[in-house]
Amino acid sequence: MTEMAHGTIVVQSGEAVLPRWWRTVDRVTIGCVLSLFAIGILLGFAASPPLAERNGHAPFHYVIRQFTFGGLALSVMVLVSMMQPVTVRRLGVLGFFAAMGALMLLPVFGTDYGQGAVRWFSLGFASVQPSEFLKPVYVVFTAWMIAASYEIGGPPGKAVSLAVTVTIVAFLALQPDFGQAALVVFAWSVIYFVAGAPMTILVGVIGAVGLAGYFAYQNSEHFARRIDGFLSAEVDPNTQLAFATDAIRQGGLFGAGLGEGSVKWTLPDAHTDFIIAVAAEEYGLVIVVAIIALFSTIVVRSFYRLMRERDPFIRLAGAGLVSLIALQAFINLGVAVRLLPAKGMTLPFVSYGGSSLIATGIAVGMVLCFTRTRPQGDIGDILLARHR
Repeated sequence: MTEMAHGTIVVQSGEAVLPRWWRTVDRVTIGCVLSLFAIGILLGFAASPPLAERNGHAPFHYVIRQFTFGGLALSVMVLVSMMQPVTVRRLGVLGFFAAMGALMLLPVFGTDYGQGAVRWFSLGFASVQPSEFLKPVYVVFTAWMIAASYEIGGPPGKAVSLAVTVTIVAFLALQPDFGQAALVVFAWSVIYFVAGAPMTILVGVIGAVGLAGYFAYQNSEHFARRIDGFLSAEVDPNTQLAFATDAIRQGGLFGAGLGEGSVKWTLPDAHTDFIIAVAAEEYGLVIVVAIIALFSTIVVRSFYRLMRERDPFIRLAGAGLVSLIALQAFINLGVAVRLLPAKGMTLPFVSYGGSSLIATGIAVGMVLCFTRTRPQGDIGDILLARHR
């Protein structure tokens, strides 16, 4: 047999790697990612000069760094997307143990950069945030364990994944980093739900999260202050949240124009957590809607392609990764408009941050790998083969 057909895609034997990759990968998703990165660079020109001036750097110091990290992230994304799913699974599991070890070493060798949370390793020329790299490989590890638990003689994958999740959440809470902990719990819940978990277990998880949140509120001044600020009817005009919401309101439909915004001079995190405030003030609602549309396209197309996949591991891992990216974007946007409590979380591919960019590149590369069109045969042929 010289060729196999799946849908409208024809896969020819002996075909070169690059042409086969280009014809089977989701090119629309790649286009959306490139568009988000381009928007991030454009916003970086507006948001980063004030920070560079405060830190004694050249005006576009952070733009250059973002372009460098972004180029590396996109290269990693393409490289991972060209791999076979089994290779991604193996590297993901190995990467999980490495990232888990790094997370455990943070209390000893990590630094907080004066922000009150020990989340980074300082390398001198740059910093690394292990939790960012942990998320995509954690999803792969969890999906592998749960998928393997359905095989005859398979491991107790559900129990193992739950124990690992609780351990990760505990280490993240010690930093403290409740936002990343929430992302991990959400990813596990999505994977478990797609795998066919009983609703009673998911309700139990929601209850446990509620109890953990109450405990954190009672015992963490930092956490309680953010919750109180979110629930308060009045917003402190001197907070980043107040500056961000005012900037979004003043931006209107088309914004004040490139470089005409003022919020970047008052927001310390204008280039990271509140980049959407800079976008809304200078370019208006139009660019915000465009960003939301790009993320929505990535999510919808990825889920649609995953629905046709028959490999349990690929379905579970893909669903977990897509949900992770979607929730992170939702949290970043939700905080800026005061829909959610304040939480330091970057907007994927748009915000400045080396660890976030590269880790998101890995995650999207995995999604592109899992959603590539592959010959899988008719479902009737698969069922017939199982009964032979």
